[in-house]
Amino acid sequence: MTAENSRKALVIGGCRGIGKAISERLAKDGFEVTATCRKQGADSAALVEAITAAGGCCNILELDVCDRAAARTVLAETFPTENPPDVVVYNSGIAKDNLFVFMDDNEWESVLDTNLNGFYNTVQPLVFGMLAKRRGRVVIISSASGQTGQAGQVNYSATKAALIGAAKALAREVGRKGVLVNVVAPGVIETDMTKDLPKDQILPLIPLHRTGKVAEIAGTVSFLCGPDSTYIHGQVIAVNGGLVI
Repeated sequence: MTAENSRKALVIGGCRGIGKAISERLAKDGFEVTATCRKQGADSAALVEAITAAGGCCNILELDVCDRAAARTVLAETFPTENPPDVVVYNSGIAKDNLFVFMDDNEWESVLDTNLNGFYNTVQPLVFGMLAKRRGRVVIISSASGQTGQAGQVNYSATKAALIGAAKALAREVGRKGVLVNVVAPGVIETDMTKDLPKDQILPLIPLHRTGKVAEIAGTVSFLCGPDSTYIHGQVIAVNGGLVI
């Protein structure tokens, strides 16, 4: 497959944790991967090295999903309307947990800016090109917290629930043009974000009695971006070991 007709995947927030695993898996699937990060460094370099060593292709885009104008400028240069990505994965997200009664403005606004506004800032400009090509996949990484709510995560749960609503609405808008939109909702996955959680209290709540692996999320994204999921649209695929049933 030549560079001109290779399949292209954009993983927004694709250099660490779940995003890194998604980037590596899509590269393995044959996509030319572009992964974004706020600032290039050891994580992005390690991702490029890993994908290149495995025979894949990976590019890094430096952008802040909260900076609408700057992010859109960078994306327009990389993916002009006539050459949109075949796959867009929105994985950027942060958590600043606190009880709602004690939550400060920054904890609320920064989580909304990254998790929800970042989706609009980066994915919305790419949709027109995908519609024009009459093909594409959009996969949004939400969370079990967006499905059920979680004490101490009113801000985080609000954004992750909003992403599910956005995906369902977008799916109704773009399906007839050949663009598939779906959500993956991870449960407790082994990443830096969850390493300090009290596992002894959490594991009894999970029927499989273990935390998830980033590869299990990446595998689900791979399926949604592949040839066996062409009739799956507007759905939330929960990968949580039974935490939410």
